[in-house]
Amino acid sequence: MQHTLIGACLALCATLGASSAQAATTSTFEELALAPSSHYFPQASTTFTSGAATFSHAYSSDYGSWSQWVYSNETDTTTAGYENQFSVFNSSGAAQSSNFAIAYVSSYEPEPTTITFAAPVQLNSVALTNTTYAALSMQQGDSFAKKFGGISGNDADYFYVSIIGKAFDGSTTGTVDVYLADYRFGDNSQDYILDQWLTVNLSSLGTVSSLQFEMYSSDTGLYGINTPTYFALDNLSVAAAVPEPSTAWLSLAGVGLMAAALRRRKLA
Repeated sequence: MQHTLIGACLALCATLGASSAQAATTSTFEELALAPSSHYFPQASTTFTSGAATFSHAYSSDYGSWSQWVYSNETDTTTAGYENQFSVFNSSGAAQSSNFAIAYVSSYEPEPTTITFAAPVQLNSVALTNTTYAALSMQQGDSFAKKFGGISGNDADYFYVSIIGKAFDGSTTGTVDVYLADYRFGDNSQDYILDQWLTVNLSSLGTVSSLQFEMYSSDTGLYGINTPTYFALDNLSVAAAVPEPSTAWLSLAGVGLMAAALRRRKLA
């Protein structure tokens, strides 16, 4: 009996450790089928999943508009404007892959742009870069947004996405800011609009149940940001799943009961 109880305790602890290890995965979007030079755009509000992450797609039938997430393999880096909103400002997805996600963070959408996980996770990293729509708007200016740097090239413009970790109770675990364009340097030759995939470390966010995305720009007006609030995302790497607090508590309680039973047997 004693050996049986010890074995059960060890088995339970091993199961808890194994459940985290088994959840390590990366959202690459490669498992999501797309025709060449196309994108996923359902005319309905829905979700799609890649790896351990779930992405929401919001659609308005009143305006035929969308926000939050789609996935794509389009790589037109020369066509400016809204008609090219699903292209990455690069020749491929991250690490020369085909597919990637595109986010549109709309100020008119009541729900924040988020990524959710079925269970709390710890994250490794994610790859981000610009969409062609946003990059060419900053590079050239358009009817809504200014050319970054201004006429002189000295305007201290910037454009960044803020990645906010959220715990299971909705509290914030941390924030990572990623600059997609930065013209604040004293030496204008250092100014840049990101055109490569940038791998960003997310481990500082700790244990999260979701990620929330907000965008900021130096170019704002009466109705908010003038710069197109789009970015591309790929290779979201999950380090490990973390048991829900209730699950962990019940599991530990089970171990405690086994230990107590073993102790009573020794005293008997």
